[in-house]
Amino acid sequence: MILLDTLNASPALTVGVAFIFALMIGSFLNVVIYRVPKMMELEWQAQIDEMQGKEPEETRFNLAIPASSCPNCGHKIRWYENLPVISYLLQKGKCNGCAAPISMRYPIVELFTALISAFVASVYGLNEIGLAVMFFTWVLICLTMIDYDTQLLPDNMTLPLLWLGLLVNSFGMFTSLHMAVAGAMLGYLSLWSIYWLFKLLTGKEGMGYGDFKLLAALGAWAGADQLPVIILFSSLVGAIFGIMMIILKRHERQNPIPFGPYLAVAGWITLIWGQDIVHKYLQLISV
Repeated sequence: MILLDTLNASPALTVGVAFIFALMIGSFLNVVIYRVPKMMELEWQAQIDEMQGKEPEETRFNLAIPASSCPNCGHKIRWYENLPVISYLLQKGKCNGCAAPISMRYPIVELFTALISAFVASVYGLNEIGLAVMFFTWVLICLTMIDYDTQLLPDNMTLPLLWLGLLVNSFGMFTSLHMAVAGAMLGYLSLWSIYWLFKLLTGKEGMGYGDFKLLAALGAWAGADQLPVIILFSSLVGAIFGIMMIILKRHERQNPIPFGPYLAVAGWITLIWGQDIVHKYLQLISV
């Protein structure tokens, strides 16, 4: 606590420490984004093998094992080759083992995580609320990228985020506990209702259950009164990007568009500025 008080005494030091620490967090988020879907696939395959009476293969694959390596040549990535952003620049975006190009997404995720975390630190400081918002931000970054890649929103990330939202709001950090509970319930039920209405009318599935759970988690953090803002923002941003992607022919009309990234962006904006947005809107309509 004394250390945090010292850091918060200097805004520049607060932002700098948050930036450097979040660079390392961003490197870990890249691991989570890559490995969690593969861990889910292995778990599903093990369940299928068990149902079919097969002996499941023992595969040790988690966030720590095996050590990171080049997917092209198997070169084991050493600690000095894994420095956030810096290693990518020093290696000129290539593997030291085979010179295969390394995706720019890795340093982009690291740098974006650092910048957005530094911004959060500049708004809230390095206190309980600031650290809670940072963790909220990191989980949303992971969910956004995983949903973009696989159209999956893992339960082992959305559900803990929901429970953590209820926990932090039991101390009234962002809203009251009863508004957080109502937000979780209404968040899930609102998209669940839309899902079934759309399916009854068209016979198709318009979204996945992961979207319900993510909105429930966002409702647990921001409160029930902020759900209309989240839904409005996510629908608006999703519609704009969806139309742009179709016009630019980067997406086929018949292919589903992941909704999780738009929920995540809208939820993050609403948690930080939602009350101000609602207040400004009420001022405008009262004129």
